[in-house]
Amino acid sequence: MSQQEPPSQRTTIKRIPQRGSYESEIIYQILDEGLVCHLGFVADGQPFVIPTAYGRIDDTLYIHGSPASRMLRFLQQGIDVCVSVTLLDGLVLARSAFHHSMNYRSVVVFGTATLVQDSKQKLAALKAFTEHVIPGRWQEVRSPSRSELAGTLVLSLPLVEASAKVRTGGPNDDVSDYELPVWAGEIPLQLHVAKPIADSGLHPQIDIPAYISNYTRPKATS
Repeated sequence: MSQQEPPSQRTTIKRIPQRGSYESEIIYQILDEGLVCHLGFVADGQPFVIPTAYGRIDDTLYIHGSPASRMLRFLQQGIDVCVSVTLLDGLVLARSAFHHSMNYRSVVVFGTATLVQDSKQKLAALKAFTEHVIPGRWQEVRSPSRSELAGTLVLSLPLVEASAKVRTGGPNDDVSDYELPVWAGEIPLQLHVAKPIADSGLHPQIDIPAYISNYTRPKATS
């Protein structure tokens, strides 16, 4: 895995650093395949970790929600945040309980979120949210109204302090354990897409679009 210098001290991967990368391409691939991030912050002395959807445009991550959201109200004050995204690729079974592991791809981002006030940037961010989850959907659905835009907060987080960490392969057993009569290897995991279920009020003449019937998540190219 190609690896550059970490962008900051707090992004430096200390535990098994050979699994880490600071390459933008790897970070973007993981973010683009994921669907949910966990956003951590401290408010009034209390730590919070909130799962939420996100979207990416170039080197900026966007999150959104209601103005009544406690998370967004605190974040727009300019407090530090930590965002993480993890993709689980497999369960790694070793010959000992100690060496069991998981294969994964993860990203951690540090920074300060900024309120998006420009209406064009805000609309572009909302499009990015939609297209991130369901590519092709934005062009079919009704665009947000003025009141809907006004009732939605959008925050941007630059992908400057970001790092990726990836584990692949089988178990790393102790040499003395290889003779044990215990099965070892990997149970691969992947997101399964089931058959779409039409809304009960859907007009019977509306066919399911190809981008829904053929829905899948993007995969890493390497």
